[in-house]
Amino acid sequence: MKSFVILALFGVGAHALVGRTTNCCFHLTASGGASGTVGQLSDGQNRIGDNNLSPAQFCISSEGSITDSSGRGCILTPPTSQFQCDQGATPDTGFSLSSSGMLEFQDSPNFIACDTGQNGGKNIFVTPSKALGQCETIELKADSCVPSTPTGTMSTSSSCPTTLSSGNFEFPHLIVAINSESPNTALGNSFNGRVTSSLSSIFNFDIPQSDSGKMCSLVFLFPNKADLKTSSFSFSGDGQIDFGRLSQVASTSTTFNNAPSVSQDLGTVTVSPGNSYVISTFSCPAGQNVAFEMKNAGTTNLEFFEDFNPPPLGLFITVC
Repeated sequence: MKSFVILALFGVGAHALVGRTTNCCFHLTASGGASGTVGQLSDGQNRIGDNNLSPAQFCISSEGSITDSSGRGCILTPPTSQFQCDQGATPDTGFSLSSSGMLEFQDSPNFIACDTGQNGGKNIFVTPSKALGQCETIELKADSCVPSTPTGTMSTSSSCPTTLSSGNFEFPHLIVAINSESPNTALGNSFNGRVTSSLSSIFNFDIPQSDSGKMCSLVFLFPNKADLKTSSFSFSGDGQIDFGRLSQVASTSTTFNNAPSVSQDLGTVTVSPGNSYVISTFSCPAGQNVAFEMKNAGTTNLEFFEDFNPPPLGLFITVC
């Protein structure tokens, strides 16, 4: 796999920083009768007090619904009202963040933490019940979350910056195009990203262990062609591109027919030159390899040379 040239700082200046939705994302810390960061089991149960779990990331929408970093809807399961996030579930509404950063449900900051008997962990509930065993009242505080403006432009305080400098970004180590018109043909590694009616591109990222505990933002940087010095692109159509996180990374033998499935649809973004786009913000999957796909969602025809040289062009992960 080929690495790319290291890039100097790129300032977006007055260019728009466009968020995909009005969501903002955060981690939670409990205080009160029990304390600790909120982690998450593989099945989406949210727990505090279990030191074997990494901090979980949540995103809250303007409608008051919450999803986790895997795109699972967070719900209050009946009959116990346990706060957990389930694959395929429609997230419950009624959540909000106060001006001091406290998570509230139906305007109340009071939650309940109850013993699980596993690694000192406690599950989180909303409604008290004798059936839950030993429980304490807690409050949950978000570490950072600045709501987006009504236009959808996201504050940089709720995502990592779209400027690239030494040490604060990850670059793709493999770019593979797949072609629905030649579904069994492996096109191999490329320096170019391509999105057409039949072509989509997969980008592999290697996230180092040193990014543990940090936040990552998947960003698409699309400067004006006149500003480019060592890169270029061709672009036509409506600019609609669907981004997705894949269940596995690609390889040089990846084809349309054997490409990894989409594990999380990150939504459609309408791109145009002269802008930078935050596609998704999430807890950095330290020590893991992850892959993202760009595919046509309209009439887009785009080909670009992935380049770190200022101004950078392409898909990157910024770290903060």
